[in-house]
Amino acid sequence: MLPVLLISIDNTVLNLALPSISEDLKPSGTELLWMIDIYPLVLAALLVSMGSLGDRVGRRKLLLIGSAGFGVVSVLASFATSIEMLIIARAALGFFGAMLMPSTMSLLRSVFTNRDQRRLAIAVWASGFAAGSAFGPVIGGFLLEHYSWGSVFLLAVPFLVPLFIFVPILVPESRDPDPGRIDILSILLSLAAMAPIVFGIKTFAERGFDVVPLVSVLIGLVAGYLFVRRQARLSHPMLDLRLFHKGAFSGAIGVNLLSVVALVGGLFFISQYLQLVLGLSPLVAGLVLVPGLLVMIISGLVVVPIARRVRPSTLIPIGLLITASGYVSVALMGDGISALGIGVVFVAFGIGIGAAETVSNELVIANAPAEKMGAASAVSETAYELGAVLGTAILGTIMTASYRNTVAIPEGLSTEQQHAAHETLGGAVAVAEQLPPVPGAALLESAQHAFASGIGPTAWIGAALVLAAAVVAVTTLRKAR
Repeated sequence: MLPVLLISIDNTVLNLALPSISEDLKPSGTELLWMIDIYPLVLAALLVSMGSLGDRVGRRKLLLIGSAGFGVVSVLASFATSIEMLIIARAALGFFGAMLMPSTMSLLRSVFTNRDQRRLAIAVWASGFAAGSAFGPVIGGFLLEHYSWGSVFLLAVPFLVPLFIFVPILVPESRDPDPGRIDILSILLSLAAMAPIVFGIKTFAERGFDVVPLVSVLIGLVAGYLFVRRQARLSHPMLDLRLFHKGAFSGAIGVNLLSVVALVGGLFFISQYLQLVLGLSPLVAGLVLVPGLLVMIISGLVVVPIARRVRPSTLIPIGLLITASGYVSVALMGDGISALGIGVVFVAFGIGIGAAETVSNELVIANAPAEKMGAASAVSETAYELGAVLGTAILGTIMTASYRNTVAIPEGLSTEQQHAAHETLGGAVAVAEQLPPVPGAALLESAQHAFASGIGPTAWIGAALVLAAAVVAVTTLRKAR
């Protein structure tokens, strides 16, 4: 649970730190998105390789190596003096983070062989994400009010001491008893498939139709095709493609992907709206989100006994419809939504996604052989991280484009000030503080209105993504139990 809490706190705190990072390091809109996206991009590119590596060398061993590296890089990230340094540090965090998550889920399979026990263990595992997300805003908000944004990265350190003490004592090692050799070409092909596709999708969301995203996606698709062909021919493949023939496995992966796109994309604009439009402090903004995140924990645990009696094809869509209603509420209220309204909406988010994530992740484990659990868990985590990239790229880019098209920049600003105010809301807030009262207030009002005007269209897209996940569950999980 410690690595799960570590990752989820780190991700949530970063959303709250975006305004401070924007004001201090003055990134462009594209650099800000890259700083967020580079972590899940590297993570998604390496998860399958690391999951397969854990099956071969030992999942506990890989967990300890990844945790150590993640902690060291977190300390380095806290002292970054430029946005470029922070982007590089986030990329390194993605490298070591790829060792963590497949190891944690696959170790649950080896510890809990009884399905009822395992279902509860998965619920606790999933609640770790929500718990970290709940405590992250409160702890992070306190740190951001009293210290610089770099302090949020130091939160990783307190998790490492108990982890290195107790994991060797309490967690048994597990690995594939007949792993076969490590296939370097498969690893390279998986990297060549995932990284260009994620990059292409992100770039397309920012630029529209352009040569760079098109070529990038084509390179990834070709590499993906070659990867699939190679896995089909190997006696000991890095990823057993027969897993995807099971509707329960592939359907659960699809549900994870789409629901995470909606959740992460929503967090991207909600955290900035609370602080930079409504003017809440980081701590208060974090407290607004806590009820929804606590409900996500409760929902994930409550769904366990229900899942014994209700089919996933019914249970998951019901939960996701509740989440979709939250997005529809945001879309209808638009730029007039209050902090209380956001808190209530986020409760709806928590109910649906908490239940859906518990059930879908348990289906992934239940439908994969124990000896290939690392690679199977990595596929689930790849969907999660790809969803994080898509959530920021799609919903975040829509918000950024709406802001840039609507904001009015007053005359008399320097070229640097004009660029900063036009790129992001955080940049506009920083520039407004440097101006005399009248033009500063005008810029701030225009920037806040420009950002808020994009909430409605973005929320409708979020609702559509959640409904798509519900449709996937209904159509693919009909035979799952």
